Order: sequence, then structure tokens, then C-alpha cells
Amino acid sequence: MKKKINLIVKESNKNMRVDVFINSKENEISRTRVKNLILEKKLKINNKVILDPAKKVLKDDAIELIIPEPKKASLKPFKFKLDIVHEDKDIIVLNKPAGIVMHPGAGNFDNTIVNALVDYDKDSLSNIGDELRPGIVHRIDKNTSGLVVVAKNNLSHENLSNQFNKHSITRVYQLLIWGKVRPSKGKIETLITRSSKNRQMMEVSRTKGKKAITNYRTIEIFENKHTPTLSLVECKLETGRTHQIRVHMNFLGNSVVGDDKYKKKFKKIKNINPLIEQNLNRLKRQFLHAKTLGFIHPTKSKEMTFNSNLPLELENILKILRNTNK
Repeated sequence: MKKKINLIVKESNKNMRVDVFINSKENEISRTRVKNLILEKKLKINNKVILDPAKKVLKDDAIELIIPEPKKASLKPFKFKLDIVHEDKDIIVLNKPAGIVMHPGAGNFDNTIVNALVDYDKDSLSNIGDELRPGIVHRIDKNTSGLVVVAKNNLSHENLSNQFNKHSITRVYQLLIWGKVRPSKGKIETLITRSSKNRQMMEVSRTKGKKAITNYRTIEIFENKHTPTLSLVECKLETGRTHQIRVHMNFLGNSVVGDDKYKKKFKKIKNINPLIEQNLNRLKRQFLHAKTLGFIHPTKSKEMTFNSNLPLELENILKILRNTNK
């Protein structure tokens, strides 16, 4: 059902961005959604349509935001066995394997996690976002594995979106990188923007883009004369930008093993252990796994944390590296 939000700006709120102002007054609607609705011409200030989410409001401005009826998704079900870690009436927590994308997009409209969720239970997904992304609050890349949370209703979707926007969600990843990162632990804080050379890639910029913060620490280093130097690293995200970890590691000069987009050239190792070479060459994904996901349950208001083991193909590489390191 269509909903209308009407607000009057008070003296204490003047000069706020209009999207921030609406979000501060209407906690159940995320700022991202407010912004998207403004871009879709759903906002009027003093009866005039406004398309700029950053427009500053003035005292006594009359704000009207229309929240349209959610669209019905028309998605094909996809028979795919979902690894469900947790499910209740509000959310599903999934352990996503590498090799499958989260939602339909250019070149793949049918074989996605969303299509699998539609097959699993088409009537239990939020529908306030993009028509092709019911339930999807956040994403991980096609060739990354690990934990994602899906919203089963609109209230949960808004609540979780707000938590992501406030960067209060716990997200910890494990990854194997080329070389040794120096210092061995620290914080990477940069701007990330779309690459000017390849629109499918992102890059660090000094002047434009969104702030991206990654905390990292080295867990283990694998180094001997028969192996390339590799490091097992843990990254904890403060922000969740597209390809953030991959871009940040590449920026440091230590790209993720198996990453076919963000990669540095490495010298060929002489006398490399054939078992390691074989397993690294066989890896058809990046060695990047969303290991921990924590958030406040959208209706029960209790803290929930989920952990996931590394997939077998990644664990096997570590076993071989550890045996070679002895």
C-alpha cells in the first residue's frame, strides 16, 4: 500500500540534508531508500519536486515523500540447494558458495541466489528494493564465499539496511594474499571510486569516491624456497564498498590469490612444490571468504553472530602450505 510522509522543518533541523532529515524523523526507512525515492521523483519540498538528496532544508519547509507500493518481482525459480545457517520469520542467513552471483544482472537473469530464494519460498522475501533483488540487503562477489543475511519482510529489510548504513554490522573475512603485508596489521583508509579505465572495476582515489575503511591483521605467513611467499590475512570491514578488500589489498601491493581482476604480476618461482602449484592453478575463485557476520536482530533486538568455516578447496590449500612449511 502507498504511504505518504509529511514533515515540517523546525529551527533545530535547518540546513540538514533532506535525506538525512527524513531518515532522522522516520527511523524505519533507511537513508539509502530515502535517497533512491528522491531520485525517483517522490519528494516534494513546498509542493515542488526535488531530485537532490543533498539539498539543505530550511525552517518551515513542508516535506512530502511518497513511498510507493512495492513492486512484485517476476523472477524464475532456480533449483539450487541453499546452505541455510539460520532462519526465522524475519531473516535467512546463508552460507554462499563461490561461483554464483547474488541477484540477476547483465548476462545472468536466472541462475542466482535470488532465483534460488524464490524457488525456496517466493512469498517470504522483502520487496521494497529493486524488483530483481527481493530480500537482498547486501552482497558478496560471485567468486567470494561466505555469510550473507536476507530479509524476509520489509520491516527487517529497512532495519538491516539502517545497520549497514551506520556501519554497525560485524563483517570479518579471511583471505590469502601474495607476499607479506607491511605493517603486519593496520587500518587502510582511502576513497574508492569506479575505475576510469574499466567500469567493472573499482580503484583507490585521492580526490573522489566513497570513504572505505578496512582493518587487517596477518594470521600466518607461508615462506620457504619451494613456495611463493603467501600470507593468510583477516580483514574486518568498517565500510562495505564494492570490491573493497580486493581493491585495498591490491593497493598495498598484496592482491588476493585467485583474483582475476585485481592482480599484480609475480615472479615465477623456481623449483616450486608441484602440489602447491597444481592447487593454486586449479583455484577458479579468489581466496576470499566472509567468515563472520554479526548484527542486531531486526525484531528481537538481540545481538546475533554467525561464523562459517573456510570451504574445502581453500582449507586444502592451507593444509598443503602448512605441511610444506614444516
